Amino acid sequence: MLPLGLDTLVALYRDASTVAVVGASSDEQKQANRIPKYLQSQDFQVIPINPTADEILGERVFRSLREVTDQVDVVDVFRPADEAPAIAADAVAIGASVLWLQLGIVSEEASDIATAGGLTVVMDACMGAVHRKLVRRHDLSG
Repeated sequence: MLPLGLDTLVALYRDASTVAVVGASSDEQKQANRIPKYLQSQDFQVIPINPTADEILGERVFRSLREVTDQVDVVDVFRPADEAPAIAADAVAIGASVLWLQLGIVSEEASDIATAGGLTVVMDACMGAVHRKLVRRHDLSG
């Protein structure tokens, strides 16, 4: 669900430099590894969030969003929808700008929490796939 207009999406990618990936995976066969790897290849700083790994894609892994000390622009979520409200609350708490729920993940409660906290929300869409489509059509450089 991309209720955001084209200009808003283009600005989102132009303005974002750091993406915290909640549910990042070390398994190269999973989208939770492939999408963060793609984002890295597009010059985004990726911060993996996973309670069971130490390093993913050459990056230090944090156990939770609240452990991250760097500024996070986008929180990209690869976790089940029932976990999304707590993740949204964490995204608000760390001062993120965007909550992005990956393809197949919809949570109105998470959306409400994030929106109330001033975040832009995208649900049920792949951050990598949307970026690829926009790159083909628009200059996303700042």
